[in-house]
Amino acid sequence: MKRRDFLKNMILLGAGTAILPQLWTAKAAEAAWNAGGSAAGGVDPLLGISIRETNLEFSSLQNRRTTDAIVIHHVGGTNRDVSAEEIDGWHKNNGWAGIGYHFVIRKDGTIERGRPMNMLGAHCYDHNWHTVGVNIVGEFDAHVPEPAQMDSAAKLLAALCRYYGFEPNRQHIKGHREYNSTACPGQNLFDRLPRLVTMTRKYY
Repeated sequence: MKRRDFLKNMILLGAGTAILPQLWTAKAAEAAWNAGGSAAGGVDPLLGISIRETNLEFSSLQNRRTTDAIVIHHVGGTNRDVSAEEIDGWHKNNGWAGIGYHFVIRKDGTIERGRPMNMLGAHCYDHNWHTVGVNIVGEFDAHVPEPAQMDSAAKLLAALCRYYGFEPNRQHIKGHREYNSTACPGQNLFDRLPRLVTMTRKYY
Protein backbone atom coordinates (compact mmCIF):
# COMPACT_ATOMS: atom_id res chain seq x y z
CA MET A 1 0.00 0.00 0.00
CA LYS A 2 1.27 3.47 -0.86
CA ARG A 3 1.90 5.92 1.97
CA ARG A 4 -0.79 8.33 0.68
CA ASP A 5 -3.41 5.57 0.58
CA PHE A 6 -2.46 4.30 4.02
CA LEU A 7 -2.83 7.74 5.59
CA LYS A 8 -6.18 8.25 3.86
CA ASN A 9 -7.49 4.90 5.10
CA MET A 10 -6.34 5.55 8.67
CA ILE A 11 -8.11 8.91 8.78
CA LEU A 12 -11.28 7.46 7.27
CA LEU A 13 -11.21 4.63 9.81
CA GLY A 14 -10.96 7.16 12.62
CA ALA A 15 -13.81 9.24 11.26
CA GLY A 16 -16.06 6.18 11.37
CA THR A 17 -15.32 5.08 14.90
CA ALA A 18 -17.58 6.07 17.78
CA ILE A 19 -14.81 6.07 20.39
CA LEU A 20 -12.99 9.42 20.61
CA PRO A 21 -13.21 10.15 16.87
CA GLN A 22 -11.55 13.53 17.37
CA LEU A 23 -8.29 11.79 18.23
CA TRP A 24 -7.98 10.17 14.81
CA THR A 25 -6.10 12.91 12.99
CA ALA A 26 -3.69 13.12 10.10
CA LYS A 27 -0.92 13.39 12.71
CA ALA A 28 -1.94 10.06 14.26
CA ALA A 29 -2.08 8.37 10.88
CA GLU A 30 1.37 9.73 10.05
CA ALA A 31 2.75 8.28 13.29
CA ALA A 32 1.27 4.87 12.52
CA TRP A 33 2.82 4.92 9.07
CA ASN A 34 6.22 5.81 10.53
CA ALA A 35 5.92 2.80 12.86
CA GLY A 36 5.46 0.44 9.93
CA GLY A 37 1.87 1.03 8.89
CA SER A 38 0.18 -1.25 11.39
CA ALA A 39 -1.70 -0.85 14.64
CA ALA A 40 -1.27 -4.54 15.41
CA GLY A 41 1.38 -6.14 17.60
CA GLY A 42 1.12 -3.58 20.39
CA VAL A 43 1.69 -0.52 18.19
CA ASP A 44 -0.34 2.39 19.50
CA PRO A 45 -2.43 3.82 16.63
CA LEU A 46 -2.13 7.39 17.93
CA LEU A 47 1.59 7.45 18.67
CA GLY A 48 2.83 4.84 16.21
CA ILE A 49 5.13 3.08 18.70
CA SER A 50 4.93 -0.18 20.62
CA ILE A 51 3.26 0.18 24.03
CA ARG A 52 2.33 -2.66 26.39
CA GLU A 53 -1.28 -2.25 27.40
CA THR A 54 -1.84 -2.73 31.14
CA ASN A 55 -5.64 -2.29 31.21
CA LEU A 56 -5.46 -0.55 34.58
CA GLU A 57 -8.69 0.61 36.22
CA PHE A 58 -9.20 4.08 37.65
CA SER A 59 -11.81 5.34 40.09
CA SER A 60 -12.22 8.71 38.33
CA LEU A 61 -10.34 10.76 35.75
CA GLN A 62 -10.57 14.20 34.17
CA ASN A 63 -9.64 15.32 30.67
CA ARG A 64 -6.49 17.39 30.24
CA ARG A 65 -7.33 20.29 27.93
CA THR A 66 -3.80 21.59 27.32
CA THR A 67 -0.53 19.76 26.70
CA ASP A 68 2.69 21.67 26.17
CA ALA A 69 5.34 19.73 28.11
CA ILE A 70 6.54 16.28 29.14
CA VAL A 71 7.89 15.65 32.64
CA ILE A 72 10.55 12.97 33.19
CA HIS A 73 10.56 11.03 36.47
CA HIS A 74 12.36 8.13 38.10
CA VAL A 75 10.93 5.74 40.68
CA GLY A 76 13.42 6.69 43.40
CA GLY A 77 13.89 4.64 46.54
CA THR A 78 14.52 1.45 44.58
CA ASN A 79 16.41 0.50 41.44
CA ARG A 80 14.20 -2.55 40.86
CA ASP A 81 12.53 -3.11 37.52
CA VAL A 82 9.16 -1.90 38.78
CA SER A 83 6.07 -2.37 36.59
CA ALA A 84 3.25 0.07 35.88
CA GLU A 85 0.94 -2.31 37.76
CA GLU A 86 3.09 -2.15 40.89
CA ILE A 87 3.26 1.66 40.76
CA ASP A 88 -0.52 1.70 40.26
CA GLY A 89 -0.87 -0.24 43.51
CA TRP A 90 1.37 2.21 45.36
CA HIS A 91 -0.61 5.19 44.13
CA LYS A 92 -3.96 3.62 44.91
CA ASN A 93 -2.70 3.04 48.45
CA ASN A 94 -2.17 6.81 48.59
CA GLY A 95 -5.87 7.23 47.88
CA TRP A 96 -5.32 8.30 44.26
CA ALA A 97 -7.47 7.22 41.31
CA GLY A 98 -4.58 5.07 40.09
CA ILE A 99 -1.08 5.43 38.70
CA GLY A 100 -0.19 9.09 38.28
CA TYR A 101 2.22 8.67 35.35
CA HIS A 102 1.01 8.28 31.79
CA PHE A 103 3.86 5.99 30.71
CA VAL A 104 6.40 3.74 32.44
CA ILE A 105 9.64 2.61 30.76
CA ARG A 106 11.04 -0.66 32.08
CA LYS A 107 14.71 -1.67 32.31
CA ASP A 108 14.54 -3.61 29.03
CA GLY A 109 13.02 -0.61 27.24
CA THR A 110 9.42 -1.84 27.26
CA ILE A 111 6.99 1.09 27.35
CA GLU A 112 3.94 0.41 29.51
CA ARG A 113 0.66 2.26 29.59
CA GLY A 114 -0.12 4.07 32.82
CA ARG A 115 -2.87 6.66 33.05
CA PRO A 116 -4.57 7.37 29.69
CA MET A 117 -2.38 9.97 28.02
CA ASN A 118 -5.11 12.56 27.40
CA MET A 119 -6.26 12.48 31.02
CA LEU A 120 -5.07 14.68 33.87
CA GLY A 121 -2.08 13.04 35.54
CA ALA A 122 -0.97 12.96 39.18
CA HIS A 123 2.80 13.27 38.89
CA CYS A 124 3.83 16.93 39.11
CA TYR A 125 2.22 19.26 41.65
CA ASP A 126 0.65 22.38 40.09
CA HIS A 127 1.66 21.21 36.60
CA ASN A 128 -0.51 18.17 35.97
CA TRP A 129 -2.92 20.38 34.02
CA HIS A 130 -0.55 20.83 31.05
CA THR A 131 1.94 17.94 31.15
CA VAL A 132 2.40 14.27 30.32
CA GLY A 133 4.28 12.23 32.94
CA VAL A 134 6.89 9.64 31.87
CA ASN A 135 8.55 7.45 34.50
CA ILE A 136 11.86 5.83 33.56
CA VAL A 137 12.08 2.99 36.07
CA GLY A 138 15.01 3.05 38.47
CA GLU A 139 16.82 5.11 41.10
CA PHE A 140 19.10 7.53 39.29
CA ASP A 141 21.05 9.28 42.00
CA ALA A 142 23.22 6.19 42.59
CA HIS A 143 22.48 4.37 39.31
CA VAL A 144 22.15 5.19 35.62
CA PRO A 145 19.37 4.41 33.14
CA GLU A 146 19.84 1.47 30.80
CA PRO A 147 20.64 2.22 27.13
CA ALA A 148 17.40 0.47 26.15
CA GLN A 149 15.46 2.81 28.43
CA MET A 150 17.06 5.89 26.91
CA ASP A 151 16.31 4.69 23.38
CA SER A 152 12.68 3.87 24.19
CA ALA A 153 12.28 7.17 26.00
CA ALA A 154 13.55 9.02 22.93
CA LYS A 155 11.05 7.21 20.69
CA LEU A 156 8.18 7.89 23.11
CA LEU A 157 9.08 11.56 23.56
CA ALA A 158 9.36 12.06 19.80
CA ALA A 159 5.94 10.47 19.29
CA LEU A 160 4.38 12.61 22.02
CA CYS A 161 5.94 15.79 20.60
CA ARG A 162 4.56 14.93 17.15
CA TYR A 163 1.13 14.12 18.52
CA TYR A 164 0.78 17.25 20.67
CA GLY A 165 2.49 19.52 18.15
CA PHE A 166 5.53 20.92 19.93
CA GLU A 167 9.26 20.76 19.32
CA PRO A 168 11.43 18.26 21.21
CA ASN A 169 13.63 20.61 23.20
CA ARG A 170 14.44 21.46 26.80
CA GLN A 171 11.62 23.98 26.89
CA HIS A 172 9.12 21.16 26.42
CA ILE A 173 10.96 18.19 27.97
CA LYS A 174 11.60 18.78 31.67
CA GLY A 175 12.87 16.93 34.70
CA HIS A 176 10.45 16.80 37.65
CA ARG A 177 12.84 18.94 39.73
CA GLU A 178 12.44 21.81 37.27
CA TYR A 179 8.82 22.21 38.38
CA ASN A 180 8.83 21.02 42.00
CA SER A 181 11.24 20.87 44.94
CA THR A 182 12.43 17.28 44.54
CA ALA A 183 15.50 15.25 43.59
CA CYS A 184 13.49 13.49 40.87
CA PRO A 185 14.44 12.26 38.27
CA GLY A 186 17.75 11.66 40.02
CA GLN A 187 20.99 13.48 39.23
CA ASN A 188 22.30 10.91 36.76
CA LEU A 189 19.14 10.98 34.65
CA PHE A 190 18.78 14.74 34.96
CA ASP A 191 22.34 15.19 33.65
CA ARG A 192 21.38 13.02 30.66
CA LEU A 193 18.32 15.06 29.67
CA PRO A 194 20.19 17.14 27.05
CA ARG A 195 21.42 13.91 25.46
CA LEU A 196 17.90 12.45 25.66
CA VAL A 197 16.54 15.49 23.83
CA THR A 198 19.19 15.08 21.13
CA MET A 199 18.21 11.41 20.75
CA THR A 200 14.54 12.42 20.63
CA ARG A 201 15.14 14.83 17.78
CA LYS A 202 16.53 11.97 15.67
CA TYR A 203 13.17 10.16 15.94
CA TYR A 204 11.04 13.27 15.60
